[in-house]
Amino acid sequence: MTTTAATDADDHREAHPRFAAALDELGLGELRARIRRFPEATRTAGEAAAAIGCELSQICKSLIFAADGVPVLVLMDGASRVDVERVRAELGAARVTRAEAEVVRETTGYAIGGVPPFGHRTRTRVLADRGLLGHDLVWGAAGTPYTVFPMEPGTLVAHARATLVDVRERTS
Repeated sequence: MTTTAATDADDHREAHPRFAAALDELGLGELRARIRRFPEATRTAGEAAAAIGCELSQICKSLIFAADGVPVLVLMDGASRVDVERVRAELGAARVTRAEAEVVRETTGYAIGGVPPFGHRTRTRVLADRGLLGHDLVWGAAGTPYTVFPMEPGTLVAHARATLVDVRERTS
């Protein structure tokens, strides 16, 4: 039991190895020094914003949806919700739903709550809501529920190879 506890503790000291490798491949290795680690999980945008001390909208959520059964990644600010109907229209899909946890892990290589905006196991189509560009800096998951990294949103969108769209739920 002690071995498992030590292994679990080690798991959240660093970014996920796949994400760290993606940073290196993208020429962003210096960003590894800016990754922040937390002793408690930051699986939700609210938990992450509270731990970082930033606005909720400065969190970049990486959400996997299934468009006609095909995984698609949507990057959305932490204060907003994705309008699935707008995603459906953007993709020209008949049906869009939230992906099941197994599909998220299979597609990205990460568990829900730690999915980064890039560095995934498989290449998927990526949509980024324009609302992310309203900040100088946003924070994304670094592959674990314990780690986050900061990046200028335009740079994040470029490295995610995302298409800028308007898929945020409209408020009345």
